[in-house]
Amino acid sequence: MKWFILITLCIAGLVAWSLLGPDRRDSAHVVNVLGSTSVEPFAGMLAEEVNRKYPTLKVKVQGGGSAAGLLAIENNIADIGMCSRALKDDEKSRYAGIEIARDSLAIVAHPSNPLSGLTSDQIRHIFAGSVANWKDVGGPDRPIRLITREEGSGTREAFTTLMMEERRQTVTRDASGKTVTHEQTIKHMISLKALTQESNGAVKELVKHDPCAIGYMSLGLVGKELKILAVDGVVPTCQAVLEGRYVLARPFLFVIKGKPSDSAKLFIRYVLSPRGQELLEKEGLVRSCNASLPPQEGSVPTR
Repeated sequence: MKWFILITLCIAGLVAWSLLGPDRRDSAHVVNVLGSTSVEPFAGMLAEEVNRKYPTLKVKVQGGGSAAGLLAIENNIADIGMCSRALKDDEKSRYAGIEIARDSLAIVAHPSNPLSGLTSDQIRHIFAGSVANWKDVGGPDRPIRLITREEGSGTREAFTTLMMEERRQTVTRDASGKTVTHEQTIKHMISLKALTQESNGAVKELVKHDPCAIGYMSLGLVGKELKILAVDGVVPTCQAVLEGRYVLARPFLFVIKGKPSDSAKLFIRYVLSPRGQELLEKEGLVRSCNASLPPQEGSVPTR
C-alpha cells in the first residue's frame, strides 16, 4: 500500500506543478478541477461550455484518479475534486460531495463474444479467477482475460463494492425456536492475474482488440466498439438505473473542502442546471437528484 501512496503523492505533485501556472497565480477566476478519469471527460466537456459562455472564467480539468482528486483538495491544489464513487464515512467528515450525475458501470467484452449477459455470481467468480474459461459460463472454449482498474481508482472501488462484495443470508433458530436471520458480507478479491489499466480508455482499447477479454468501465464512455453484457438479465440504461434494476450504478461527485470560491460555485451550478444535466444525459449519464439549480448570473466574474 505504501507504493500506492507514494505514486499518488507524485501524481498530485506533478498535477500541482501544471495547475499552479500563470493562470493560477494571476487570476482569481480560474477553477482547477482534478480527479477521477471517469468523470474527467464529462467535466471537461462542461468546462468548455462554461469557458465559452463566460469568457472571464477559466475552468481547467485534469485527471489522475479519485484518490488523487481527494488528495488535491485536501492540500488545496485544486478547487474541486472529481470522485467516481460514494464518499467513505471518514471522508464525509472532511469533504462535501455533490452528486453531478449517476453512472452505470458496464461489463464489456469483445464484439465477437457470443454471450449477451452474465449473472452477478458468474461475474464475481470470473474476476476472482475461479472461472477462467468462457465455456464455463456458456461461451466458447477459450481463456478469459481479465482487465481491471488500478488501486485507488474510483471505478475499481465502485466495482469492488457493488459487485465483488457478496451478501448472503442464513436462517437459524434460537433456543426458543424463534427464526433468526443473519446477514454476512463476503468480499471476493480481484485476481492478481488481471491486467491493470489506469483509465477507461486503456480498458476499452485492450478489450476492443482481444476476443478473450472482459472488463468494466463507465457506460458513458463505452461507445459502439465493445459489447455490453447484461447483468442478471438487465442491460445498463438510464431507466434501469433510475428504477434501481441495474446493480452496477454509482454517483459521479464533485468534492469540495470548506467554502468554494464564487467561480467554483458558478461552475458547479452550471453543471447542475437544466442545460448542464441535458448535456450529461446526452453522453449516457443519469440526471442527478441535485439538479435544477440554475447558474447565478450575478456571480459571473467581470474581470
